[in-house]
Formats: sequence, structure tokens, C-alpha cells
Amino acid sequence: MATCAYATFDDPDTHDDERELALAAWREQGIEGGTERWDDPGVDWSAYDAVVVRSVWDYVDRRAEFLAWTRRVEQVSRLLNPASVIEANTDKTYLRDLGVPTVPTHWSAHDLPRWDEYVVKPAISAGARDTIRTTDRDRAGAHAAALEAAGRTPMVQPYLDMVEAEGETSLVYFNRRLSHAVRRTPMLTPGMTGADNARAEVRTPAPDQVELAEKVLAAIPQALLYARIDLVRLPDGSPAVIELELTEPYLYLRYEPGAAASLATALRELL
Repeated sequence: MATCAYATFDDPDTHDDERELALAAWREQGIEGGTERWDDPGVDWSAYDAVVVRSVWDYVDRRAEFLAWTRRVEQVSRLLNPASVIEANTDKTYLRDLGVPTVPTHWSAHDLPRWDEYVVKPAISAGARDTIRTTDRDRAGAHAAALEAAGRTPMVQPYLDMVEAEGETSLVYFNRRLSHAVRRTPMLTPGMTGADNARAEVRTPAPDQVELAEKVLAAIPQALLYARIDLVRLPDGSPAVIELELTEPYLYLRYEPGAAASLATALRELL
């Protein structure tokens, strides 16, 4: 029986409601899963046939340490997703190099475009941390400047009103096969709580969304156990990438029957 580590942080029972579902599906595929904290110095990663990066949601404040860990693991086991993918994906400046339509982004605190409403966030972040939404151009610039002063790269984007009506569409792929897609609740809608932000509903993606998502994946040569591509529509109706999640995305396994089994099948194929 193959053995794979499910890399997480802290106590997964308190924050990761996909772990048990994933591990049960792995067992159905003859894969024994072990839950391990990524930063536990006592773990022998070489004892696993593969290490699957999952709910490592504390890496943002420890990115250098986390990336060093991915490189060490990759020397003794199969890391999924690969260390090179994770390094690139944990800094959202990757959006500049995707070669596909993305949400317009200004990468400086200076000479901000004149938009009706702004979203300002750091390029290295997760879960809308240190992110603001404002109609005040001066406030947007001040927040971007504060990020720069802290040594962080700011991302200044227009807030897209249609996100509230249509939402973000997240397409989830396992070993490059589309598993399912969901409509996610906008994270910056006033009055939303953390629980609200976790809500989603299954959605059938439009052909132009699938075409864009698969163009993104085609440009990545490395093996990908999982990928979540978050799309929105621009004011002209065309789809654009708002984020490419290749490190530790929530996969919405509970929303689609068979999604956990598809993940396990993909893992078996890559071992």
C-alpha cells in the first residue's frame, strides 16, 4: 500500500473540513494517508511515497521557511504540488506572466489609475488578509504605500461590481482534468463574515471560462495534482483570471459528489 502525507498546520480538526473526506477517498484507492504538520521537525518525510500540500494556511507569515521546507521534502519524497510551482504561486506577481487575461492590476502605490472603487492587497497573502476595498483613491494609495514601506508588493485592482451578481467562478482540476466548478461568495462584500465567505454553490462553467482555465494550465509544464483557477468577468463580459491557486486551495470537495474520489484517483496516477 502506498503511503502519502497530508501536510497541514496546527490541529486540522479545527480548521480543515476536507481532510477526513480526502483521506477516506485515498484509502479507497489503496493509499494510506498520514496527517503531518509541515513544520514538525520530527517528521521523516522520506517515509512517504508522496507529500501532498494541503491546509498549510500559516505559510504567509513564514514564506521563506515554508519554501525551504518544500525544497527539503522534494529531495527525499514526491511533493505535490512541486516546490517550483509553489514558490512561483505564493507570490501573486505571477499574474504578470500568465499570458492570459487577468484582472487589471497596478503594482505600485504611485500614479494609481482612476477607478470608481479599489481593492488593495499585498502580493503575498491569503484569505483577504491586509486587503481593503475603498472608493477613496487617497486611502487606496495610502494602503499601497504602507505595504511598500513594509517591503511588500502592493496590488491595486478595480472592484468589479458584477462579482456581486455573478460571483467568482472557481474551476477545480485534478491531474489537469476538470472535476467541478463552484460559484464563490465575494469575499469583500460588506457585512460578510468568515462563514459567509466559505459558502459556494456548484456551477457549470461556461465554455469560454473552461477555455481560459485550460490555457492557463497548458502553460505549466510541471505535474499538478490539483489546481483551482478563480475567474471573474470583466465589464465587457470576457472572463479573466483573478487568482491561480496551486499551493493550498480549498477544493470544495463536499460540494460535488465524487470530487474526493477524483482527487484520490489523480493522486494514484501521479505516484
